[in-house]
Amino acid sequence: MSIRARRLAVVVSWIGHPLVFVTISVGIVLTTQVASRAAIPLLAALFLSLIAPMGLLLFFGVRSGRWGDADVSVREERKRFYPIAIPLSALGTIVMWLANAPRYILRGGMITLLLLIAAAIINYWSKVSLHTLFATYCTVILFRVNIFCGSAALILAGLVFWSRLLLSRHTISENIGGVALGSVGGIATAWMSI
Repeated sequence: MSIRARRLAVVVSWIGHPLVFVTISVGIVLTTQVASRAAIPLLAALFLSLIAPMGLLLFFGVRSGRWGDADVSVREERKRFYPIAIPLSALGTIVMWLANAPRYILRGGMITLLLLIAAAIINYWSKVSLHTLFATYCTVILFRVNIFCGSAALILAGLVFWSRLLLSRHTISENIGGVALGSVGGIATAWMSI
């Protein structure tokens, strides 16, 4: 593997980190689907209740040595990650409900929570790629919002899949598992009336 390819994979992996990919995707959904005066408070509430705490969790988790990297790449370390990430996701959904977010945002929050629970259960046997899971999830949703955004997300999701393999963070089956879960979650969020 060339140094240039590895550097590109690292950059793609950071851009495709679930916290980054989901934050940008939610921002796109809210700013294109909700009136701007309503979108800003919802984004602020989501940032304060979920995004910032999750970022701090990852930062301090790495700094303390609780996990080796911000991707929580080691399967055993994820056993300590999910019990904190799942309640944070639930809190974000509750805050969106209290902020009177549209139904599709609440549905997205609930499905995100279910995806994290599914990944935590699967983690007993296999370390599903959260990068590919959430890249695929967001891509499917963004196709519903805007074909251009969905197409750009699809390209990035493909690069994320490649980067996780190149960096040896996941096997092909762990990536495919992420794509499968993300696809089901994205369809349930954006294309079905649940």
